[in-house]
Amino acid sequence: MVNQSARPRVLIVDDNELMRTLLRSILRSGDYQVIGEARNGVGALELTQRLQPDVICMDLIMPQMGGLEALQAIKAMHPGIAVVMLTGKPSVDNVHESIAAGASAFIIKPFKAGKVLDTLEQVWQAARSRATTRHAGQETA
Repeated sequence: MVNQSARPRVLIVDDNELMRTLLRSILRSGDYQVIGEARNGVGALELTQRLQPDVICMDLIMPQMGGLEALQAIKAMHPGIAVVMLTGKPSVDNVHESIAAGASAFIIKPFKAGKVLDTLEQVWQAARSRATTRHAGQETA
């Protein structure tokens, strides 16, 4: 279920504490509500289940469980949650695999605040639009 409020609830998942801190700062400046942080895909699954974020910003390469594996598990359990993949080592294969697995967007590190906020705005608006469309379809069914 997508939160229809003005402040999207975001989960940050990255094994690098500096990257999480930077992303948290960028998101808060853009009126996003950071509701949790995890260091790997295992933590991402646990927090996603418990906190039900609207958007997840998740690193691709992490220890224990990487972003692609976590993305697949999250989308299987919660298809309505938008997931934005993050990476410092982009490749065409990574992008294609992530999008095929259900990622809504891809952001390359190092972060540029404007790019992060623009991307999240687009992802959030698309998620809200899909949720509204699904909800309207259920009412007429």
